[in-house]
Amino acid sequence: MSEYVIDNREMPRFQVNREAMVDPEVFAKERDLIFDHSWLYIGHESELTKKNDFKTRTVAGRPLIFAKDNKGALKVWINSCPHRGAMLCREREGNARFLTCFYHGWSFSTAGEMVSMPDDQAYGPDFVRPDLAAPAKVDSYRGFVFVSFDPNIVDLRTYLAGATEYLDLVCDQSESGMEVLEGTHEYSVKANWKLLVENSFDGYHAVSTHQRYFEMVLAARGKLDPSALGESRSIDLGNGHAVIAGGPTTEGLFGRPLSEAGAAEREERYAHFRKLYGDGWVQRMQGNRNLVIFPNLVVIDLVMGVLIRKIDPIAPDYMEVSAWELAPPEEGGELRKQRLDNFLTFWGPGGLASPDDVEALESCQIGYRGRKELGWSDISRGMNKPISSSNDEYQMRTWWRRWNELMTGEELPIEEHAALTDMFTAQRRDTTDQPAETSA
Repeated sequence: MSEYVIDNREMPRFQVNREAMVDPEVFAKERDLIFDHSWLYIGHESELTKKNDFKTRTVAGRPLIFAKDNKGALKVWINSCPHRGAMLCREREGNARFLTCFYHGWSFSTAGEMVSMPDDQAYGPDFVRPDLAAPAKVDSYRGFVFVSFDPNIVDLRTYLAGATEYLDLVCDQSESGMEVLEGTHEYSVKANWKLLVENSFDGYHAVSTHQRYFEMVLAARGKLDPSALGESRSIDLGNGHAVIAGGPTTEGLFGRPLSEAGAAEREERYAHFRKLYGDGWVQRMQGNRNLVIFPNLVVIDLVMGVLIRKIDPIAPDYMEVSAWELAPPEEGGELRKQRLDNFLTFWGPGGLASPDDVEALESCQIGYRGRKELGWSDISRGMNKPISSSNDEYQMRTWWRRWNELMTGEELPIEEHAALTDMFTAQRRDTTDQPAETSA
């Protein structure tokens, strides 16, 4: 039995050892066994619009340069000069033909090739000029760019498993390709990174933690119809990825409601997509989803828009969070305005949701100081139910079983639940099979 997880199917009960949230040795093992052997999100293709654009990011504790070279190809480089190690790019973003180290002046192209070094004759005629170092693997899916430091890892699509279907539901909201909007939310939390992973697809905490938000909803609606919550499920997507997904009747419960003009434009877009992809797929698209791609990428698609959240572990009790808004580039000004307003006022570091979550997670971290007397957290909700809803904790157990497997080698059996309904299984119509339109 694992020292970190108790998975008792007879009771049933699922518990996690709180040492996993505080122990520096656990944190170090996570870096070696999880982050060095996973596909990790670095950014979105749409963030680099011109040749020689670059962004600097941190992934798995490593400083990276996310760039587009002078031919327009996506590149990722270790942000460290091969000479003595100084960071090549100290700016957060920019556009430059050459990346020059300020320490000794070694210079490289955005394609990673050395272009000059001061007094290079001092190195001799046989000296091999070093190029920039790169992660072992770089790949993308629907614009989401991932890196891996494991040369033997499975290909990205295999790794993503069932998560590709939920990324498709997000990305099919634009025929021209979704884009990340300008501006980044950045904040830190004095808590273990895994707490925010859990929180990001935890429906159970919503009403109690975000009470002030739901009071605002009640004031605006008069009363909350329980049927407005709609049908929901927590779903295992394989490889530690999981999602909580709901039907389209949840609209209006998350974020400030759209204006009449904004709602009309969005309905017109959905009508077009129904013709393109079919009713079942668009019904799913109109729903909501909180997706976690193991280990630390979150994609949340609610009525106010699409949030991309990257969680960076810094210490056992400290994380940094970056968040971006993903949107269809062709949407109208009114819809875009309301999307940005909701992104700020609901998801922002000072919005209606994030401060509540930060307070809750930091409170948990303080509570773990009493772990000698209360050493285990409970994540059992819904284990005894045939149908697991978004208010249950099946999705978290899925994530923790994968975490435990990578950390200890113990592979726990999957958790059985009833088959999903059509609301969660309808497939996208193959657009290549559609008959051509004919004129009268």
